Amino acid sequence: MVYRRGPLARDAHVSGHRGRSSGGHRPRAVRPRAAASGVTTQGAVRIRGVAAAPGTAHGPWVPFVRSSPARPGGRTVEPDAEVARVISAAEAVAVASERLADDVARAGHADEAKIFMAHAMIARDPELLDAAAIRIRTEHADGIGAIGAAASAVADQLRALRDELLAARASDVIDIGDRIARELAGLPAAGIRLIEPAIVVAEDLPPSVTATLRRDRLLGIALEASSPTAHAAILARAYGIPAVVGATGLLAALGAAGHGSALAIDGESGEVLVAPAKADVERYEARAEVTRRARDRDLDDAALPAVTKDGTPVVLLANIGSPDEVSGAVALGARGVGLFRTEFLFLERASPPSEDEQADAYGRVIAAFAPHPVTIRLLDVGGDKPIPYLPLKAEDNPFLGVRALRLADRRPDIFVTQLRACYRAAVAGRVKIMAPMVADAGDAATLRRLADRAREELIAEGRPIGPADIGVMLEIPSAILTADTYVRDLGFVSIGTNDLLQYTLAADRGNPALERYRDSLHPALLQLIRLAVESARRAGTELSVCGEMAGDPVAALVLVGLGVRVLSMAPSNLANVRRAIRAAVRDDLEGAAMSSLGDASAADVRLRLRTRTQL
Repeated sequence: MVYRRGPLARDAHVSGHRGRSSGGHRPRAVRPRAAASGVTTQGAVRIRGVAAAPGTAHGPWVPFVRSSPARPGGRTVEPDAEVARVISAAEAVAVASERLADDVARAGHADEAKIFMAHAMIARDPELLDAAAIRIRTEHADGIGAIGAAASAVADQLRALRDELLAARASDVIDIGDRIARELAGLPAAGIRLIEPAIVVAEDLPPSVTATLRRDRLLGIALEASSPTAHAAILARAYGIPAVVGATGLLAALGAAGHGSALAIDGESGEVLVAPAKADVERYEARAEVTRRARDRDLDDAALPAVTKDGTPVVLLANIGSPDEVSGAVALGARGVGLFRTEFLFLERASPPSEDEQADAYGRVIAAFAPHPVTIRLLDVGGDKPIPYLPLKAEDNPFLGVRALRLADRRPDIFVTQLRACYRAAVAGRVKIMAPMVADAGDAATLRRLADRAREELIAEGRPIGPADIGVMLEIPSAILTADTYVRDLGFVSIGTNDLLQYTLAADRGNPALERYRDSLHPALLQLIRLAVESARRAGTELSVCGEMAGDPVAALVLVGLGVRVLSMAPSNLANVRRAIRAAVRDDLEGAAMSSLGDASAADVRLRLRTRTQL
């Protein structure tokens, strides 16, 4: 896309402002503040994007435009030599990615460094290079065009997947293809040289560019495309840079505003303002101040117990997806981890993680939360999340197919290795191991057999291990309806309300046309939760809830009313749920929750709760 250049000339002297938000915990460099009077007072163009990294920013903008090194109709007369050039260029890009990973890790972002280790593996991926080689040999395309076409084909396949995380990786493949092509053309890597503080705008921003931007001059990022799960957004969150993605119409609006226009973004609401007025800038600065105060209040309240007015304690845990999220969860008062998703270790790589690598990652989280518990969820992948070393047949409905623990029949080694790593990591603190996609007693028995095998192997080898409780997720209705047949043999159970709601109402949670079926306060779901609570109580087995429902203050009160005493949620929800519990009376919650089991809709339940609790 071609559009007019923004106001930031390469040597211009400009200023801007970036405000801290409730997200992120890393210190931010001091930024020059632009006076509000320096912003145009004409009406702003407001664009609704998608929040990607919290914080506000306003000031000048500079575009990133990817220039393709490809030559139209580029041909080669020596295919074998051209293939060799592509392989050599790919290796150079792989080595450069490894160096970038080292730089990112040395800057204190070890988890984000793995993005660029994955880039190195993409650059060396035989399938990508073979696809380019085929084009060179059969079509006599030059290496630049061949690698670009091969990368585009892989990216298109990823975009077609229903999984948002994997679809977002299309940008990574395009990035690698472009870097290999530029290496072949003898061009430097793409980038932006920020002379003064500015907001970077683009259709999309390659991770390699995001990681190399000068953060002391980067006010924010605004992208017309991309998603919150793309690596550019992940890096922005890690660096504490406000970011908005999916801002359709942004580039055209900036082009229309022309030279001298400014930009303001809110990475928490997803709002983008082109040519903001003085009042808009003042509003953004006030919003940043309110958010900062709320953040301070959340941190001040983190040590308070989640106890109802009449003395009923509730344990609040955190859901995390990588060790990088630990510090934020601890700061906000999480008393452990109720759901540690481990897919980050398994995706975006050509071979499975080693036992040592897994044990190290789990151990870091366990040590950080000790003596509080950390619940590690075993690998949860299926046909919707293809990984190279675990080939799975495409399924018409992968959410009802061979996934998670159901893979144990064909690949028990994957789970045994993960279980061994969990037991080894347990020397650092209290560990609980949880299997997803359990339907009945047979699946629970499979888990116990795998755990026994892993533990016995380690003992036989003389390896140090720690104790670990074994449990399952209750996210399939049959698992709850038959819970009395196996729950007594487990150390704990945890209700995964996201999938439980999907399976109970036969409503794909990724289908926007089924929005009305997504409310977790649907009476059918509440009845299943109550059955699970009663079954766990009869067995004397601990029960928790780890789905998104636990992070909704109103829904959390219903769960407490139904008898749940352990809730696990995104760290950002801990403060609001804690306040709601501390303001409630258990008897009132029990009365409202039990009455809601007979309601006709989730809306009725919410109305009942608002009436009884003033929420």
